[in-house]
Amino acid sequence: MTRIAVMVSGGGTNLQALLDASARGEIPHGEFALVISNTSDAYALERAHKAGIETAVIRRKDHADQNAFDQANVDCLKAHDIDMVILAGYLSILGSVMIEAYRDRIINIHPSLIPSFCGKGFYGLKVHEAALERGVRLTGATVHLVNEIPDGGRILLQKAVAVEENDTPEILQRRVMEQAEWILLPQAAEMLARQLEEEKE
Repeated sequence: MTRIAVMVSGGGTNLQALLDASARGEIPHGEFALVISNTSDAYALERAHKAGIETAVIRRKDHADQNAFDQANVDCLKAHDIDMVILAGYLSILGSVMIEAYRDRIINIHPSLIPSFCGKGFYGLKVHEAALERGVRLTGATVHLVNEIPDGGRILLQKAVAVEENDTPEILQRRVMEQAEWILLPQAAEMLARQLEEEKE
């Protein structure tokens, strides 16, 4: 069974989607073993506690530099025998130490159809504000592998979502979550977990 860690920063709606999918039997090759937050007051930690999953808080400001921060994350992941990592609304950049330790085993969900509205500075509501400003008729979400380039790793799954006439960034954000993110992330989790299990055999 592939041991999965989820890294979060806020409310944890994507984490909840993963836990719900797992409870429905949709991620048979993976088990959620750890939730790491870079903020101590993230509601996602509460969701993890309710699900009986171990948690850790590792904050960037508690570490001298990016490498030390990365190493703290890697040490925590290794201590819990983690095989793969899911970034689910995690608003800290990962450096090369972390990426190298889990090369091709970290996935991220981004709330647009990459390569649109992605890269440095595009996160959270900013993505949806940019999509509405540009006047696109279709947006969506993308699950991709994480590499050294923000939102630059290989795309695993994408799903399009229509932009509607009176959308605000908040309304569009919610629709993209419901119609794309919460569907794609569990699918990608199972896809990678299954692949890692097959590689072990």
